[in-house]
Amino acid sequence: MSSAPDAVDAAVIEAFSRIPVWLERSEALVARGRYLDCDCLLGPVEQPFHVAIRSGRIVDLTPAPVLMRSWRFSYRATSPAWAHYWQPMPRPGWHDLLALTKRGEAVLEGDLHSFMANLQYFKDLLALPRQYARAAA
Repeated sequence: MSSAPDAVDAAVIEAFSRIPVWLERSEALVARGRYLDCDCLLGPVEQPFHVAIRSGRIVDLTPAPVLMRSWRFSYRATSPAWAHYWQPMPRPGWHDLLALTKRGEAVLEGDLHSFMANLQYFKDLLALPRQYARAAA
């Protein structure tokens, strides 16, 4: 039974590693984030990624931990939460980043100004696997 959680963890990490490629395919999303420059920590709780965003594009995505690398805010969720969130039509309570935090499945911490000022960008960015992972399957 331990192989199922391991498979979910691996699938979530794989999906996160592909987000920069999927973002480049979405010019509208890049345009939405054109004024965003930040370093943040995103991904699964078990294996988050340091993400550097410049002008709406992900210029660096490095698995954590990286010594002495700072971040402005962090949004991390459990791997099962990401799997539910990326369903084509997620159930209520699993459909939104802030809903995941309310459920206790995700943690949002740090200086939230960049996150909240660009909330729709981050919602759409982190929902990219809904569209592309399903199309690849």
